[in-house]
Amino acid sequence: MSSQSTLTIYLKLLLMALFWGGTFISGRLLAGEVQAFSAAFLRFAIASIVLLLITLRSHKKLPSIQREQWFPLLLLGLSGVFTYNFFFFRGLQLIEAGRAAVIIANNPIFIALFAAILFGEKLNLIKIIGIILSVCGAIVVITKGHPITILHSGIGKGELYIFGCVISWVTYSLVGRSAMRSLSPLIAVTYSALIGAFLLLPAAFMEGMFGQIKNYSLTAWLSLFYLGLCGTVLGFVWYYQGIQRIGSTRAGQFINFVPICAILLSAWLLDEPLTASLLSGVFLVSSGVYLTNRHSK
Repeated sequence: MSSQSTLTIYLKLLLMALFWGGTFISGRLLAGEVQAFSAAFLRFAIASIVLLLITLRSHKKLPSIQREQWFPLLLLGLSGVFTYNFFFFRGLQLIEAGRAAVIIANNPIFIALFAAILFGEKLNLIKIIGIILSVCGAIVVITKGHPITILHSGIGKGELYIFGCVISWVTYSLVGRSAMRSLSPLIAVTYSALIGAFLLLPAAFMEGMFGQIKNYSLTAWLSLFYLGLCGTVLGFVWYYQGIQRIGSTRAGQFINFVPICAILLSAWLLDEPLTASLLSGVFLVSSGVYLTNRHSK
């Protein structure tokens, strides 16, 4: 592998983190104008068209799917597209983009935890410390630096929606392990996006999307195309290119930059405050994710 190709992969992974951080800004911009199911459907309708074109260019035709592969793909579309994006857009209607990003940054932690429970993957002391650090960081962010308040105030509805994103992504990731044994990442992502968009269409219709779509602002459409193209197509394609070139562990470390990018972008574009609890939370979560996913020596 040439140094040029390695540099290109690292640049793509950095841009991936920036794009995924930007999805929280776009979601927040859409929150007051586009309903959750409508936003999710349009995002994946746009993404599905582009992914289909990429797949057709790569494979010359749409690959056929075996009967036993359809159920895992249905679960991928249901968890990673339908429920994840409903929770994502509903949550961003209620809480700041930066706080949502830090909570979602716990995805690798819960994936590691459930992989240990369901598949018997080992959790050593370093990984356990990482899980504890990351959960503590999420609590700091959720309670805005006052963890004791969770005992009598509970967790807000917006935070619960964002936790729904975490559970949805854990399901998507664990189901994806089995689905991608027989399917390439591009095919799995393309079919799951198509299935997810198909499932989202009736819900978007019930929200009145077809009556409201003509009133969407330019900002809303730019946000939707950003989510579909940058946040979905380029983000996923570049992430899987990174896994193929430098391995899942090193590529996965770039996910640590996502909440940092989201917080900086939300401060710049949305004027969200950079509070001590938010910065402390992202430090704890990022440290925990790093420890949980690092190679044991």
